[in-house]
Amino acid sequence: MGVQLGDLVAAREISFDELAGKRIAIDAFNTLYQFLSIIRQPTGEPLRDSQGRVTSHLSGILYRNANLIEFGVLPVYVFDGEPPKLKSKVIKERNQLREQAKREWERALKEERYEEAWSKAVQSAKLTDAMLSDAKRLLTLLGIPYVEAPAEGEAQAAYMAKRGDVFAAGSQDYDSLLFGSPRLVRNLTISGKRKLPRKKAYVDVKPEIITLDEVLRSLGVSREQLIDIAILIGTDYNPGGVEGIGPKKAYALIKEHGSAERALEAKGIEVDFDVTEIRELFLNHKTTDDYKLEWHPPDKEGVVAFLCGERDFSRERVEKALEKMEKALKVTRAQRSLDSWFK
Repeated sequence: MGVQLGDLVAAREISFDELAGKRIAIDAFNTLYQFLSIIRQPTGEPLRDSQGRVTSHLSGILYRNANLIEFGVLPVYVFDGEPPKLKSKVIKERNQLREQAKREWERALKEERYEEAWSKAVQSAKLTDAMLSDAKRLLTLLGIPYVEAPAEGEAQAAYMAKRGDVFAAGSQDYDSLLFGSPRLVRNLTISGKRKLPRKKAYVDVKPEIITLDEVLRSLGVSREQLIDIAILIGTDYNPGGVEGIGPKKAYALIKEHGSAERALEAKGIEVDFDVTEIRELFLNHKTTDDYKLEWHPPDKEGVVAFLCGERDFSRERVEKALEKMEKALKVTRAQRSLDSWFK
């Protein structure tokens, strides 16, 4: 998902202490898919309540945000709106891949190939309207704001960061940089160790920050040229990009020719996408000012009634997470004025 800029973009590893007191606009869809993919039973089955409803995403929202708030981070979640028409192809392909992964997961389970089953289960994660509704309900009960983007959530998060309403966009993808976010924080909702794909090995995962100005300065390009590099590699609006062109080659072409159009013309390459149209989506994406960022203490009774009464969560674990949040908020309020925290 997203454009593959990792080979060109330098990230700086940070501690959560550096994010204390910072507002982070988190890509909600990106995060919920992480929870749905990672929070699973050994067979690959997601967590479910007694009625068979998936609860992996709710577990992730509760416990991860309890940790973030304990660290002093102020999360705000940004939900996608109507996707651009250019994204329809990649959405269709992703849905097809999920359905295929689901079939392969079920077959691997039946044949007791459990390690493969887990891998396929992770790839089959699907976010439904009911899950989205439950996620927003839980965020409200936890006192955490969320924003409904008119189009791409990452574009909205970037807009909020550019306005100074938040410190950074939070996502695993690099698209926020293309949308103009001055800062991108990765690995916010992943902590500890991450399993390497198809290997019985784990790597330590820590938060990292990427600053757009530093990226542009180190590469010697403008934001428009960074977007053109991404277009040559491939984005959600032109998946696959230009055949045979990876990050390093795309960078060299833009440095030599200045723009994607001139690079394609110089190399005699014809493409089936409109460079200008895609570039414009990143430069002037539809966003909204219709949001209010306010954080409140969690509605303890409401959270317990929802998660424990309706979704079969452990009351002891839920109350422990809520107590962690309440304690962190009290400490923070003692250190900062109420106006600077709850505004």
